[in-house]
Amino acid sequence: MRKFLAVLLLIVGLISVPTAAMAADDITFSTPSGTFQGSVSVGLATAISGAEIRYTTDGKAPAATSARYTAPLTLTGTTQLRVQAYVNGAATGTGATGLYVARNFDAQHDLPMVLIDDYGKGKPGRDYVDAAAMVLNGRLSSTPAVATRAGIHLRGQSSATFDKAPYRLELRDSTDDDTDVELLGMPADSDWVLRGPFSDKSLVREALVFDLGREMGSSVPRHRFVELYLNTDSGPVASADYQGVYMLEETIKNSKDRLDLKQLKETDTTLPKITGGYIFAFEWLAAEEPIIPCTGSSCFNYLEVKDPSPLNAEQKAWLTSYLQQFHDMLHRPDFGANYRNWIDTRSWIDLIILNELSREMDSYLRSTYFYKDRDGLITAGPLWDYDLTFGTGGYFGNEQTSGWQYQQTRSPQANDWFQILLTDPAFQRDLKARWTELRQGVLAPAALNSRVDTLTAPLTAAAARNFQRWPNLPTRMIGPFITDTSPTWAGQVQVMRNWMTQRAAWLDTQWASSSPPTSTPPTSAPPTSPPPASAGCSATYSKVSEWAGGFQADVRVTAGSTATRTWAVTLTFANGQKISQGWNAVLSTSGTVVTARNETYNGALAASASTTFGFIGTWAGTNAAPTLSCTAT
Repeated sequence: MRKFLAVLLLIVGLISVPTAAMAADDITFSTPSGTFQGSVSVGLATAISGAEIRYTTDGKAPAATSARYTAPLTLTGTTQLRVQAYVNGAATGTGATGLYVARNFDAQHDLPMVLIDDYGKGKPGRDYVDAAAMVLNGRLSSTPAVATRAGIHLRGQSSATFDKAPYRLELRDSTDDDTDVELLGMPADSDWVLRGPFSDKSLVREALVFDLGREMGSSVPRHRFVELYLNTDSGPVASADYQGVYMLEETIKNSKDRLDLKQLKETDTTLPKITGGYIFAFEWLAAEEPIIPCTGSSCFNYLEVKDPSPLNAEQKAWLTSYLQQFHDMLHRPDFGANYRNWIDTRSWIDLIILNELSREMDSYLRSTYFYKDRDGLITAGPLWDYDLTFGTGGYFGNEQTSGWQYQQTRSPQANDWFQILLTDPAFQRDLKARWTELRQGVLAPAALNSRVDTLTAPLTAAAARNFQRWPNLPTRMIGPFITDTSPTWAGQVQVMRNWMTQRAAWLDTQWASSSPPTSTPPTSAPPTSPPPASAGCSATYSKVSEWAGGFQADVRVTAGSTATRTWAVTLTFANGQKISQGWNAVLSTSGTVVTARNETYNGALAASASTTFGFIGTWAGTNAAPTLSCTAT
């Protein structure tokens, strides 16, 4: 960590992180790395006795023949100042780099800013180009929280064609090696992704799925919203270099603070070490070597090994054999008795739930990750690539709030693993039980709406800047994808919210677990006890949201002046409404009357205390509020 010891800054709203100015103890800079207007003077010094300082400003590493430092340097343009001490012509100590990025204006933002300047090399392509990378908070003129050498290149498939493109960012030290740096409170690492929501006009679709997945217990990359400035010409950073709202994300990799699996060495070629850890993913029509082959009449395709890299021949042969055996097992009639010996069932179920709730267009086929640790099961995840979700995309049925995404067909099919598992009755029961559990917690209607509020609240000002830079709100086709044309960002967020609510309601009709069986009556009559005293209560009804043919409502139950042990609310509907799914109450229907009785955990209310229950219903014609009555004991 010696090369990172520079100025420590306390950033408002962030934790204290080191400024990676690429300066080592052997070299000091009179002016720390950062941005400047006009010109900046930089003095150099070394603590190495008898040393002279050699430096370069063209990005190349210093040599004994490089310019010799004799007096402070005046810089008028963006400069990568690489410095090395020499004694008797030999490099001595650790080299260092100061990064000085010219700008012709200043700006203030409420989100953290990422500033990247690639020294005039043009918009990054598929190959890494050298760049300066900085993280700033507040103003462009503020001292950076992080300033580091970096490489940047274009990433993604269809999204790579957008003007607002995604990038891969690799942080580097003064010797061109990868360097691990903490960014915005996320654990230190060298590899990062900058994803710019473009077809996703809500800006939060991927963040929403990631946050849901993390709370459900899935493996998910950490992320932070930032605003990006990317300067690709040789002039100073200008306002036109603003790129809008991006998500700074961790990459998927096997490392201590990300996917912490056993590290496979090239020498690990025998049992048990060869059994993990591996990371692999289906990348339909986009897989790159090493690719796992499959043999047989019904095969998987496009299965790419992401880690270890390199993957040696013995490890590839072992993983190929292992996955072929798993695939063959799934295609046997007795697979239902065996698949739990191969997969982490909960992770696969949670992936299905998130894929079906969001209807990600490439679900199950592309960016679908798995990992297998040493002597471990095949686990679904980490989650990745969820921008074409919640109605955005328009292909393979993913814009519809009804229907199954796992039934989409493409040729050749990437895999049929999920389709097979979903034919198993026990797997289906586990899936429905998990859905029911989640709908009372992280996926409850109120919880989903609250999460959208939490994600969007900090983006209000940034969203305005983003859509001023990229005025695509009323544009129907974004690249090849169909998107909503609501003219405001708030409208786009509401469209996503409505779609999510309707989709979850449809899934309720498919996945609602049946009521548990009633207990067997006792063979002898229990001791009699006095009937419970009556207690007062009241109930109020509120419609949360309504769409064509469906609605969501909440009911608040409030105890009177006496505490309750149980309560029951009757709702009499006058317009033929029907209840399809509820939570926090046991519902029963008789004609037009729905009776909601407390669950075991919310029947006891102190005097004047309240609880709520909710439900999804259907309607046609008119959707008037029901008449309510409440009784309690």
